[in-house]
Amino acid sequence: MSNTMLHTCIRVRDLEKSLTFYQEALGLREVRRKDVPENKFTLVYLAFEENGFELELTYNYDQMKAYDIGNGYGHLAIGVDDLNAAHEKHVANDYTVTKIFSLPGSKTIYYFITDPDGYKTEIIQNNTLS
Repeated sequence: MSNTMLHTCIRVRDLEKSLTFYQEALGLREVRRKDVPENKFTLVYLAFEENGFELELTYNYDQMKAYDIGNGYGHLAIGVDDLNAAHEKHVANDYTVTKIFSLPGSKTIYYFITDPDGYKTEIIQNNTLS
């Protein structure tokens, strides 16, 4: 038996603003979309071309207030080849980012970027997880 991780869903208030963020800031691309007007929602799936895991953005037509992210949700994580260049780009484009951190006793370096709805994505230097 083989299991596969397929996608993670997050709910967003402004679909276009969120699409712009995930495409421009993180380099994801839209791979498919399902609009369900009778139930008042749209699903948009984003992915990198290199693998099949997807991020599902769920937009509910009538959601006017911010979603409660809750204290159980942590973050998404993306590996990049040049962490410093990614960080500089995100800072230059006025995204909400943290400084670059490292884990104690580890060569892992990373920072966090926050999307328009407050979801965090950890950006990790490839080949430094230990």
